[in-house]
Amino acid sequence: MRLLKCSTALAFALGFAGASQAEELQAWRYFVSDHAQPSITVVDAVSKQTLDTLTVNGPAALHRTSSGESVFAIQGAAGVVNVVSTGISVHDHGDHGDLKVEDASLLDVSFAGAKPSHFVEHGGAIALFFDGEGISRNVMEDAVLQGDATFVEYKTKAPHHGVSVAYGDHVLLSEPNEEKPDELPVGIRVVDRAGDMVGDVHACPDLHGEASSGNLLAFACATGLLLVTHGDNGPQVRHLPYAEALPAGKSTTLIGGRGLQYFLGNYGPDRIVLIDPAEAEAFRLIELPVRRVHFAVDPVRSKFAYIFTEDGQLHQLDVLSGTLVQSLKLTDPYSMDGHWSDPRPRIAVSGTEIAVTDPLKGLIHLVNAEIFEPAGSISLDGKPFNIVAVGGSGEKHDH
Repeated sequence: MRLLKCSTALAFALGFAGASQAEELQAWRYFVSDHAQPSITVVDAVSKQTLDTLTVNGPAALHRTSSGESVFAIQGAAGVVNVVSTGISVHDHGDHGDLKVEDASLLDVSFAGAKPSHFVEHGGAIALFFDGEGISRNVMEDAVLQGDATFVEYKTKAPHHGVSVAYGDHVLLSEPNEEKPDELPVGIRVVDRAGDMVGDVHACPDLHGEASSGNLLAFACATGLLLVTHGDNGPQVRHLPYAEALPAGKSTTLIGGRGLQYFLGNYGPDRIVLIDPAEAEAFRLIELPVRRVHFAVDPVRSKFAYIFTEDGQLHQLDVLSGTLVQSLKLTDPYSMDGHWSDPRPRIAVSGTEIAVTDPLKGLIHLVNAEIFEPAGSISLDGKPFNIVAVGGSGEKHDH
């Protein structure tokens, strides 16, 4: 497994030598959407106090950017994407980082369209895919934070449950199934900034799931992964087939490792697959004790990822050994029977904590990530559901 350059947030979290006349501070916030109500609660992860409740148009799926300066709230049923300024920014100055903390706020910027679904950020460029139109609306984070709602549209052949990625001077667009547009996409099309196609469609049957890890971008297909890297003349795409030793199945959700280059995907209801494209044996299947509810990687402690299962347990996965090393009982059982969108726990990782929502109890359970032991809980009104963590450490200078 390839060791990546430490992320900025990790470097900040580890602290700095400190410059004269500078105070080192730490700031972390949780942004939590409600399962039924059109609200996003802002929680100070250090004091455990609620800072604000922001009203949006509908229940939202939350996606933070890599900078941590904004959170995009995707509201599929309401047909809109809102943007939250997190109020936390860390600016890298080489030997130290400057931390700036302000109030979080709902920006006066939104993006409307039919059935927004996927959010993908790549290098500050954001692609918002609207299933009901088969259109990607692409924006730049820095412009959005300045209140600029200008976007560039890229159209596919038909409405479908798709995805797009802004990738340097190109855009990667899912290719709909023309014979059965209600089914999953069949490949990836590369277009230039003018929207003109570059090369042929790259086959990816039943495309569902995308993630980045280091310089690798991956799409999950029924047959394996499509791996994308930068080339001299644009994106280079290759197919990594599933190993013959794997049982029948496929990944439909991918997340990318931070600090270490790997991907973690689902593979059936009670298994996950650890994928290291640099290895000859790229796929390692991990059996879970019961069905999986949610999983996340640790951006600070790079060798760990976390899986929550329907028996109410949080499991710590060592991605180097490919084994579950510790488990904690956190909640009552959350059966995976029933509708896929029923309220169930979600995981986020801050500097030293793992946070797990418990929507039926109105709680966020906290786990000390250093020792993997319970660290209390935070009570919230309603049914706290989707959660993201934003923050870091840096210096506040006295000028």
